[in-house]
This record gives sequence, structure tokens and C-alpha cells, in this order.
Amino acid sequence: MYDILQSIKEIESYFEDRPKKFDEYVSDIRTKRAVERDIEIIGEAVNRIMKRDKEFKLENVQKIIGTRNRIAHGYDKISDDLIWSIVINHLPKLKEEIASKLEE
Repeated sequence: MYDILQSIKEIESYFEDRPKKFDEYVSDIRTKRAVERDIEIIGEAVNRIMKRDKEFKLENVQKIIGTRNRIAHGYDKISDDLIWSIVINHLPKLKEEIASKLEE
């Protein structure tokens, strides 16, 4: 779970010195690749957790793992809109969820 939290914090750090703007993200290939890699790590970590503990409760498990697989195996079909939506809408929730589980 620490890998998940670390990857989320890394993604947040890419935007520390600037506002999150989709147009800037799309034109910054280094940030795009870094974000995609961190999302891939998150998906792999979730996949490993689920293999060890099938009862582990986490929202959107299959979507997280599926996104990891698309990045790893279908990299030519990665949508900037999808990745951006994950960064803006889903990572903050996942961060809270993982932080809460680590406190248990």
C-alpha cells in the first residue's frame, strides 16, 4: 500500500509549482510519461494486494488494474483525457482510501 501512496504523492509533486491545466499536461511529454508510469505502479500494487488478499476492499479495483494493463500493453491507445480524469477525479479519493487503510 505504501507504493500506491508514494506514487500518488509523486504525481502530486509534478504539479506543485504550477496549476493543473490539461493543455499544459498534454504538451509536456515528460510529465505525461511520469504520470503514466506512476499509475502503472499503482495498478500493479493493487493487483498484487488483490492476489494476496481477495477480501481486500478498495473502490474501482478492476478499473485500476485495467488501466495499468492498458498502459503496459496498449500504450499506443492511452487517452490523455482518461489519464487526466484519473489524476483530477480519482487519485485524491484513492489517496484518502489508502491512507485510511494504512491507519487501521
